[in-house]
Amino acid sequence: MRLRTLAIGALAALLAAPAFAGDDGEKIMRMGMSTSGPKTLDPVQGSTMYENRCCSNFYQTLLQYKYLKRPLQLQPLLAAEMPTISDDGRTWTFKLRDDVYFQDDECFPGGKGRRFVASDIEYSWKRLADPEYRYKSWWLVEDTIVGFDEYKDEQKALVDSGQPFDYDAPVKGLRVVDDHTFQVELTRPVQQFIWKLAMFQMAIVPREAVEMYNAGDVDRFSGHPVGTGPFILAAEDDWKRGTSIIFTRNPNYWDDRYPSEWEPEDEELGLNEPAGQSLPFLDRIEVTFFVESQPAWLEFNAGNLDYTTVPEFGFEQAFDRRTHELKRSWARKGIRAVGGYSAEKRALRQAVCLSLDLDEMNEAYYNGECIVYDGCIPPGLDGHPKDHHAAISYRGPDYQRARQKLEEAGYTIGPDGKVTDLPTIEFYTSQGAISEKMVALLQRNLAEVGITINPHFVSFAELIEAVNNHKAPMFSFAWGSDYPDAENNLALFYGPNKAPGSNHSNYDRPEYNAMYEQIQTMPPGPERTAIYKKMNLMLIEDSPFAGSLARTRRYLIHPWLLNFKPTEDFWNYLKYLDVDMDNERRPQ
Repeated sequence: MRLRTLAIGALAALLAAPAFAGDDGEKIMRMGMSTSGPKTLDPVQGSTMYENRCCSNFYQTLLQYKYLKRPLQLQPLLAAEMPTISDDGRTWTFKLRDDVYFQDDECFPGGKGRRFVASDIEYSWKRLADPEYRYKSWWLVEDTIVGFDEYKDEQKALVDSGQPFDYDAPVKGLRVVDDHTFQVELTRPVQQFIWKLAMFQMAIVPREAVEMYNAGDVDRFSGHPVGTGPFILAAEDDWKRGTSIIFTRNPNYWDDRYPSEWEPEDEELGLNEPAGQSLPFLDRIEVTFFVESQPAWLEFNAGNLDYTTVPEFGFEQAFDRRTHELKRSWARKGIRAVGGYSAEKRALRQAVCLSLDLDEMNEAYYNGECIVYDGCIPPGLDGHPKDHHAAISYRGPDYQRARQKLEEAGYTIGPDGKVTDLPTIEFYTSQGAISEKMVALLQRNLAEVGITINPHFVSFAELIEAVNNHKAPMFSFAWGSDYPDAENNLALFYGPNKAPGSNHSNYDRPEYNAMYEQIQTMPPGPERTAIYKKMNLMLIEDSPFAGSLARTRRYLIHPWLLNFKPTEDFWNYLKYLDVDMDNERRPQ
């Protein structure tokens, strides 16, 4: 059973506050991150939004999203141009930039970073197949690239026999044509492969760094990033696990420029003004991790953070509860707001769904701003139920129907309307004050029909570990789409992606798997959308999760923070941010 609060295509509620100048005139930005921080800074080992937020500023991918364009569009990053694709959709050719260098590091001769070349792509992607990394991101390329699955199996057999993983063995579908030309041959014309090229797990790393810092049994590379990105980890102790991380400007960053494409409304906010200027603008970004939201809010109000998420208890301080408009007192400061499959087991999961009140959760903890809907396809994507209620629905609260489902599941309902013989369910969620309040609401909802849960409040890292190791029979997650195609959301229930892959609910239904494999090669259109809807209804009926809530989050931005266009769809945008050190409203 999975309870999920979805944050798909949502905006994090952030407040931008004073910028700081270092002793030598450096531009310094200070921000908070609502988490205990990433577990790793190695892209191939990362999977969470927090690892994405950090890795995306040290490492780079072949493609990236256009910062100011909506809806989302891709553009070249390490690639010199968009890929050329053969008529059958299977052979993709990439021309690469020849002016990109890895950051200076001791792993290179003389400590000087070398030029990025096509063989770096081949090496970086082969790491996805290395059992040392538990195939955490293998789902991105599984059954996608010619010969890659066979290579993975051959290398596993090699490692199991006590021999080292062979990164020099060829993969037919990965071809280094020359230093600045790379080809990928797909097993079939997979439509979503283009989006995956911008995902941080597909970022490029240098072989020298991995081999130097992972010598022996010590994985130092996960804490010693060496990339081509706009920022570096200047010293290993700049990442204090669970506490903070510092991004320092890469002094040898290549000729990356602020975008020259924008939306008409961006001009009013001046987001077009830096067009063509060199990136990044900031010298240092100091990030503090906050498991609890109250300390972050207090630090922001004390002027010690440049921005922070707005917690539920802080909403009414900044916004009018009735109109949801920014209060005048804040506006006067120059702040602006922007925007198992048996019938019995299925019936038990349906009963849990019918006992929950997502509308109450929305009002109590999200100020009524979430969109409550059925299934896993969020608003704005093909296949989303337009009226938010799908043809099949187990949305609660409907306690009478929940009791009927419990009886269908083989349990006994007592005279008081509560189940008498259902064991307590172990429930895992990340720790934090709001988590405890939300779980209390969840317990109250379930208690109406006698379902009890035993909550475990753990760190996010511990939550991921429990889920990956199948130790959490029921748990709560929030997540966002990796790219704007519902295939990405539906992939979370594809059988071969079971935990520790992205299918944390371990859903595995052959009919669903077959449809998922079918949609991967289908172009957008009514036929594909119809299958998306059918898959969504199948998930609603089987109820491997309860949901969903699409969160709308607000940003409050001080006038001295420049070039900030909120997004949670990608995380390499720190390079575009700037601060106006001369703004008269900025505290000195």
